[in-house]
Amino acid sequence: MKRIVLIMTLALAAPPVSAQDAEGEGRSLMEEGARLFWEGIRREMGPALESLRERSEEMEPAIRDFVERMGPALADLMAEIGDLSAYHPPEILPNGDIIIRRKTPQEMEAAPPEGEVEI
Repeated sequence: MKRIVLIMTLALAAPPVSAQDAEGEGRSLMEEGARLFWEGIRREMGPALESLRERSEEMEPAIRDFVERMGPALADLMAEIGDLSAYHPPEILPNGDIIIRRKTPQEMEAAPPEGEVEI
């Protein structure tokens, strides 16, 4: 009789123990799923990223040369232009010309204060 009581006690106690283990496994399954997901992304994106790295290495000398030659001219141009927010967005005229209009002082004052976003 004692054996039957012992077996019944163990049998009834076993499901809650396995349910507690399932909770712990659920988290590790989620972590494992996330790890596998990111590993798959890395595997899929690896060739593209490697190609991008190779291209950037090929282009580096040309970009450095461009910056060395055009850097001073661009700095002078930016000094002349000043604040870019003082200009309207570029407009394309019907004849194909592109113009960039400077904002009037009234338009500059009417600008919303910083930190606010116009929706």
